Amino acid sequence: MENYTFTERRPGAVDRFLRYVQIDTQSDPQSTANPSTEKQKDLSRVLVQELLDMGIADAELDQWGYVYATIPANTDKENVPTICFCSHVDTSPDVTGAGVKPMIHRHWDGSDIVLPDDPSQVIRVVDHPDLQHQIGNDIITASGTTLLGADNKAGVAEIMDAAHYLITNPGIKHGPIRLLFTPDEEIGRGTENVDIQKLGSDFGYTIDGEALGTLEDETFSADAVKITIQGVSTHPGFAKGKLENALKIAADLLAALPKNALSPETTEAKEGFVHPTRMEGNQDQAVLEFIIRDFTEVGLQEKETYLQNVLNDIVKNYPGSSAQLVVKEQYRNMKDVLDQYPSVVDNALEAIRRAGLSAERRSIRGGTDGSRLSFMGLPCPNIFAGEHAFHSRLEWVSVQDMQKAVEVIVNVAQVWEERS
Repeated sequence: MENYTFTERRPGAVDRFLRYVQIDTQSDPQSTANPSTEKQKDLSRVLVQELLDMGIADAELDQWGYVYATIPANTDKENVPTICFCSHVDTSPDVTGAGVKPMIHRHWDGSDIVLPDDPSQVIRVVDHPDLQHQIGNDIITASGTTLLGADNKAGVAEIMDAAHYLITNPGIKHGPIRLLFTPDEEIGRGTENVDIQKLGSDFGYTIDGEALGTLEDETFSADAVKITIQGVSTHPGFAKGKLENALKIAADLLAALPKNALSPETTEAKEGFVHPTRMEGNQDQAVLEFIIRDFTEVGLQEKETYLQNVLNDIVKNYPGSSAQLVVKEQYRNMKDVLDQYPSVVDNALEAIRRAGLSAERRSIRGGTDGSRLSFMGLPCPNIFAGEHAFHSRLEWVSVQDMQKAVEVIVNVAQVWEERS
């Protein structure tokens, strides 16, 4: 196992990744700023400078924290679509991203990986089945007290390295390629201020997936729910028969949710869920935030109706109190769009096969920037980046998977040119 510091240099995507993860880019769901944290721009500025150094003259960072850049076409064909590759620079607010110390476990031998700065953090093979395919590979982790940031700095590094490869290997023919690096994906705002006309792309790919060789063309549909409970407040010394504590009403609501169903910890595959993510307040007023997930709009509506009915039943027990439930759309299942453009998925699957991999289509129990981009007019499935155990201290990625992801990105550009 080796530590990595800024003073070291390694070639390719791995070098970039090990540098990028040491820049804290955590987003903040409670912020109303755009981007939600200024520190996300610290990495974005690095990316712009590296792109300019490659010779990509139009690389820029806009006021909203988006990086745009173009790799010009080098083919004689005039009808090659413009393809966009996209990843996000922010990391999850669930676990700190400050002071990340990436470590490379070279020629991993198949044993559980104990993270040295907190030995209670152990990446166990039994809990991470994809590790079974990594014996002999080089595994990158954090040190145990932070997340790693492979979600999605692995994708950022892979796109950057593929861009460098294409620029320095003009014999690989391709059409126009646009690069897009977004902020705030982890808090559902990754495309909020993207300029789709400025981006000027026909089709796109996020590089933000998990297992080697996978392509995800289906996501959850997603809504956010905010419930505001107004109780009846009074001095606790004189409260008998008067006080209706908003916190207790909120607790009743949470306690009424099923224990063995309808939650992230009890569902899998195509099952959706109702998931409380935040609660705050006092005896007078309490606010609860939920995320609702399902693969269909009908499923979303059923779950939101269920939550409203449970809330109504609880509030009936508190005649002086009231509650309001507000639904906000977050994103929709991109498969509804992608099914109308089969070549977007077919060309990516061919690119994966050309890298010597077994291509696999998957659904993702989550969302990507591609979910919203697809409905903004940019059909955009998700290609693997090699990231695993995201949003946790046990996050890991393998060097070899990252290298294959770079190869796939280059192949995608070639396949579109050949088939146009």
